Amino acid sequence: MLGLKLPTDPRWVNIVEKNIEEILTDHAFCEQKATSTAISLIVSFPEYTELVQEMTALVKEEISHFKMVHDIIIKRGWVLGRDRRDDYVIELVKFFPKGGSRTTQLVHRLLYAALIEARSCERFRLLSEELEDKELATFYRNLMASEANHYAMFLGFARQYGDRKEVDQKWQQLLDYEAEIMKNLSKKETIHG
Repeated sequence: MLGLKLPTDPRWVNIVEKNIEEILTDHAFCEQKATSTAISLIVSFPEYTELVQEMTALVKEEISHFKMVHDIIIKRGWVLGRDRRDDYVIELVKFFPKGGSRTTQLVHRLLYAALIEARSCERFRLLSEELEDKELATFYRNLMASEANHYAMFLGFARQYGDRKEVDQKWQQLLDYEAEIMKNLSKKETIHG
């Protein structure tokens, strides 16, 4: 369903289990960045009413996910650490050239967002199935559906606002590029890396 060309190496969960505090901090900041992305899309493209409506709802959902992760961190006696560099996203956003029409910029941002959500969904599934920490496994299973819905929403908007054939071609190219990125990741206790 997600179309990812290279699945996460299951051994990544072993890395995560050695430092749950780190993955939770990284996850919290991923939710905060997802919130920021939705706000940025509202600010940058206010004339797309349907997008603005959906992004407004997404802001509420993503910030509630941030709170859920933060609550788990507090419950376990930890504090939210500092934000980490997200090598996955840094590499991903190099794919499309800068510039172009407003519509092209919007489509590219929507495709990036769709792919980030798809990879998050895939990672959450893996965590839900493989983590020995049953509380966290259940938590990630519950979030997995949200990520899948976000992926579908962003991809749907890209197809709605751009030329469908061109968007689908760009999507496949982006998936191929992302698979190459993933060959060098899955070595850290971060959601994407």
